Amino acid sequence: MFTELSSKLENVFRKLGGRSTINEKNIQDALRDVRVALLEADVHYKVVKEFIDKATTLALGQEVLHSVSPAQQLIKIIHDELVATLGGENAPIQFSGLPSVVMIVGLQGSGKTTLSGKLANYLRKKGRDPMLVAADVYRPAAADQLRVLGQSLDILTYTPQEAGSNDPVKICRDAIDYARQHSKDTVILDTAGRLHIDDALMQELEHIKAQTSPAEILFVADGMTGQDAVNTAKEFATRINFDGVVLTKLDGDARGGAALSIRSITGKPIKFIGTGEKMEAIEEFHPERMASRILGMGDIVSLVEKAQETIDLEKAKELEEKFRKNEFTLEDFADQLKQIKKLGSLESILGMIPGIGNKIKNLNIDDKVMIHMAAIISSMTKSERAKPQILDGKRRLRIARGSGTSVQEVNRLLKQFDDMKKMMKKMGKMNPNDLMKMMPFGKM
Repeated sequence: MFTELSSKLENVFRKLGGRSTINEKNIQDALRDVRVALLEADVHYKVVKEFIDKATTLALGQEVLHSVSPAQQLIKIIHDELVATLGGENAPIQFSGLPSVVMIVGLQGSGKTTLSGKLANYLRKKGRDPMLVAADVYRPAAADQLRVLGQSLDILTYTPQEAGSNDPVKICRDAIDYARQHSKDTVILDTAGRLHIDDALMQELEHIKAQTSPAEILFVADGMTGQDAVNTAKEFATRINFDGVVLTKLDGDARGGAALSIRSITGKPIKFIGTGEKMEAIEEFHPERMASRILGMGDIVSLVEKAQETIDLEKAKELEEKFRKNEFTLEDFADQLKQIKKLGSLESILGMIPGIGNKIKNLNIDDKVMIHMAAIISSMTKSERAKPQILDGKRRLRIARGSGTSVQEVNRLLKQFDDMKKMMKKMGKMNPNDLMKMMPFGKM
């Protein structure tokens, strides 16, 4: 996420790092480089101009602080302007009425149906009792896709089949009564998209809005489409006047232009971001946290929140006790790998840790490594997992063949396991470099 922009901004600050004083010339030189970095990241040119104008005014008018370096002063200015550009403060989703209606809109292919499932899953974890509604009667198998998602999440789903109609407006209207009958407090309407904006699409969405009085209308934009997403959002805002934006596929967006432009151009806040394919890969959007990620400062708050949602506290306590008594086994290691996988990709996890974000950009972080590790441990006997010291050459060859890996990979896992046990004894002195050595990355 934002790797290209982060890398370019890091280079700008590195140039300033060797200077002992900050003056008008090196400020203007640095901000010129920041301007180029933002434009290359596909940030809208109007947003870039406003951003640089404000940053220049602040930088030139700021008193020189002797306690910090020029680079640190500029980083603070850029950070604050990034926060302002991204919206300033978190804008939480709003609820009203019973049931409270959340309407999902956007173009076809932006990820609306998947987002609907993710949002339902997210809201349920927050104590809501949601119902999904398949209001897309045009895209083949759209209703089936949502039904399958609902079944996998054990969330009630209302489709044209239940409604006995293919009229999207009637489906949405009747779904609200159906939700009341089943005591659901939230209804998520997955509306139809088009390959391009047309009047028929907008009229249909306007009718659904008039008939259902949604508490929240969320526009779903594919973050990887850059300025196309921003332009589409602007047109939807004019016709539908949605309440907030959800940016999907940000895990695959190395530039970040849409995220940095859409708030300024539409005037609407970003409320959620999609960070992967799994149903758990959705986050509330916090401008300050995102600005810190872009600048390579990490986002430890979001990482802790993810951990609180996914980590089994009882297992964590058991592991802590085993670490303390030096009784940690490969079986426990396998359980820990499962817990880590729930948090998301290794790159996204490490990118949230302060001091590590900029260091991992040149690493080949392969999540398949974790799959191979799990396969290797699964190919061991119970006694081998408990006492890996009994693994001689013949046993390691058998395990490699059984897991579809190589003896070298088996050896590497055993070494990492041994290193990890040693590292856990030094947890109190752990720093980012130690953590990087401990994590199962793959090769540089």
